[in-house]
Amino acid sequence: MARTVWFPGHMAKGRRQLEALAANIDLLIEVRDARAPRLTSSPTLSLFSQKIETFVVLSKADLANERITREWAAFLDDEGFRAWPLDLRKGGMNQIRSALAKKKPSFRDLRIAVVGTPNVGKSMLINQLVGRRAARVGGIPGVTKGVSWFSGQGFLLVDSPGILDPHGDARAHRMISWIGSSRSQVIGNFEEHAKECAAFMIKKDLWRGVEEAWGIKGEGTPDDIMEKIGRRLGKLLPGGLVDMESAGRAFLEAFATGRLGRMSLERPQDSPLWEEL
Repeated sequence: MARTVWFPGHMAKGRRQLEALAANIDLLIEVRDARAPRLTSSPTLSLFSQKIETFVVLSKADLANERITREWAAFLDDEGFRAWPLDLRKGGMNQIRSALAKKKPSFRDLRIAVVGTPNVGKSMLINQLVGRRAARVGGIPGVTKGVSWFSGQGFLLVDSPGILDPHGDARAHRMISWIGSSRSQVIGNFEEHAKECAAFMIKKDLWRGVEEAWGIKGEGTPDDIMEKIGRRLGKLLPGGLVDMESAGRAFLEAFATGRLGRMSLERPQDSPLWEEL
């Protein structure tokens, strides 16, 4: 029987390490996917004091609807966060570095934790902030050992693995798999997740990118649509049958990487996205 959530051992270990570090962190940088900022909010935020300042980087902003991303940035600012929509491949770190420099204590480096769900862009953010050849530094007196610290200009940054909520709604985990933050093949299979994603896109009027990319209209049952996608992409088995699992995987990869157009799955005023499944 397939799992309903994906939570391997390294996530549990990472969560324990973050919890032990929490009292020694000055500032958080949370990375979320700009296409689904609520869905990809990190469950590890609850480990830290509510008073800790948090910067939110809305990564992959180049894959999201620009207008809706601006709505999210304004909403997060109103909620007490500082939000930056970014395409991390292009950098854009100067404003963040400047903001971090203002937070540095006079007597030591600023201690920062970078958190987020899997594959939202934490490693790319760290590379941009401290350099692609950033060297790890040793243990810090009074701070839990066994985690990776990196040294930047006036700050020390601790990395953490992408962590999901093991107690989260199974529907949320399925949706996270659409954008590559969970593993479809572990919590189900590519075919069923792709069909569910396609049905959601049609319901939310997000199908136009598929029509433009592949010339496939959002008509018929999910099985009909996945059959068309499989034939369009040449995902065929001997005898001419469509390999539905392979078609589903190709569809989800195209969706996750933005090849089906810029789109946002949720807006700030929406109810939790997974409740629509």
